[in-house]
Amino acid sequence: MAYLEKISFTKYKINVTDGCLVRTPALRNQFVDDLPQIVWADNTPWREANLWALSQREKGVDPKTILSSLTHLHAYAKWLEAEDIRWWHFPARESERCLTQYRGYLICVRDKGELAPSTTTQRMGATIRFYRWLEASKLLSTDWPMWAEKQVGIKLLDQFGFARTIVVNSTNLSIPNRKAPTDKLEDGLTPLSRDSSHRIINFASQNASYELYLMLKLGFGTGMRVGTICDLRMATIHRAIPDPQFLGFYRIAVGPGAYPAVHTKFGVTGQIWISESNLNILKEYIFSTRRLIRQSKARSEDRDAIFLTRDGKLFGEGDGNASRGISVQLSRLKKRGIVNGIPDFHYFKFHQTRCTFATELARSILAHGTVSMAVQIVKQALLHKSEKTTLTYIRFVEKSAAMSKMADEFTREFLGIAGAENQNA
Repeated sequence: MAYLEKISFTKYKINVTDGCLVRTPALRNQFVDDLPQIVWADNTPWREANLWALSQREKGVDPKTILSSLTHLHAYAKWLEAEDIRWWHFPARESERCLTQYRGYLICVRDKGELAPSTTTQRMGATIRFYRWLEASKLLSTDWPMWAEKQVGIKLLDQFGFARTIVVNSTNLSIPNRKAPTDKLEDGLTPLSRDSSHRIINFASQNASYELYLMLKLGFGTGMRVGTICDLRMATIHRAIPDPQFLGFYRIAVGPGAYPAVHTKFGVTGQIWISESNLNILKEYIFSTRRLIRQSKARSEDRDAIFLTRDGKLFGEGDGNASRGISVQLSRLKKRGIVNGIPDFHYFKFHQTRCTFATELARSILAHGTVSMAVQIVKQALLHKSEKTTLTYIRFVEKSAAMSKMADEFTREFLGIAGAENQNA
């Protein structure tokens, strides 16, 4: 079966001198590290896909974006091998074309619940982008069209509430990400109650590694994503400044514009609120014997990272995804929690710590301030790019409060009616 790997690639210039082929290293940007590559089951490279990855890297596309695209394309490669179909198979009959069959397969596994709707959309989208590049690069020329082009209008709202529509090109092969209306927030997750949060943290303090316990504590206490938590640096903590408005809280700078730079989604630079107690716990951990042993095993460029594995490596090193670096530990913790009769662990995901922090923060602000104030503060705390994302939390809290009140009133009225009927009986 096809597999995905990373290589260190050196670019060369190829010239013909005196009838001989001469390869000389390129003078600029000659070395590319951690370049994702797809290899077929017979150990031959998928040259076209790998060249696409290199071209994206040369254009300055984020390496994590390239890895994500190649991961989706890797899934396509495995499907091609399983179905024994060539990636250039575009016969006259549309239903027999490789992309048409693959689209049908993705919709089928999505409808069975084996693949999330968002993943289905992204997987097909990455595959189409690859074929667009093949066509533009003249690496693929078919007798029959690969798809039918269409234009789609997307309505956008600016920060002042004015609407504008942009027209983008699409294909009849794209799979819309249509979800049923739910109460879920970012990444399709729901927040936990305060009691559930406390149970998870308390259980982790006794049954998880100290690093995972600290990460969960920071997730619930600051709303930081796991990628940001895993990339925190010693100087980030030492340069924390007291917040002038919130007593007992400090601010730490994160993002590519911070010094030192700390990874954030979409490269947003901002400041995160952290309580004085959590800040002190991190300061103690930085100089603990446990961490110093890990630091001694780390490379010089990684020694300022707060969280390191037992081998002195960064969490997520080798796959570019910090959440994968702790997935094994979290999976073990969840199994132990379920065995010990804690139902909160059944569907728990790390990102729920962020959802929980945001809803609790929004609930506290709405109890003492306006909706506009809640939007601004929550947006700042979570480093959201758009107020649209922040509004989902505000609406969730408002809806939850309204539904709770309605449930209480319904229960009282219903029990009153039921009581009266029982007395009459």
